[in-house]
Amino acid sequence: MAADAENTLYLDTDHGRVVIEMRPDLAPKHVAQIKELVRAKFYDGIKFHRVIDGFMAQTGDPKGDGTGGSGKKLKAEFSKEKHVRGTLAMARTQDPDSADSQFFIMFAPAPYLDNQYTIWGQVVSGMDIVDKIKKGDSRNNGSVANPDKIAKMSIAADVKN
Repeated sequence: MAADAENTLYLDTDHGRVVIEMRPDLAPKHVAQIKELVRAKFYDGIKFHRVIDGFMAQTGDPKGDGTGGSGKKLKAEFSKEKHVRGTLAMARTQDPDSADSQFFIMFAPAPYLDNQYTIWGQVVSGMDIVDKIKKGDSRNNGSVANPDKIAKMSIAADVKN
């Protein structure tokens, strides 16, 4: 288990478990909202609706088409942190203050995203699992037919082993 169980997230898929270190030092409001949604089981069963090979895997939309959320938009918490392999950041519209529940996990560095999306976590183990997420059609903005899903998300502090 990671040093800070309250800020360690388990993202379970059919391929296995991804362990994520949440970064409240970078994005305290976003981490608080993610935790609230995880504890409400919001993410359980949610699809990876947009997955672009060599770029990122996006999830967190209850509608499964990229247009949904929890209904609680957040003000951006941009930082100097970089979008590198394993970074988790919030998805948003053109409005910087529109992040809600959707987030993405980076497959590779994307410096052109730096300072434009709220980074709130980093994969600390299980990137091999992230790499197995079914990829989408690059001709259709990464839309995925029969997408993989989040089986369950949980906070390490809440998990009884």
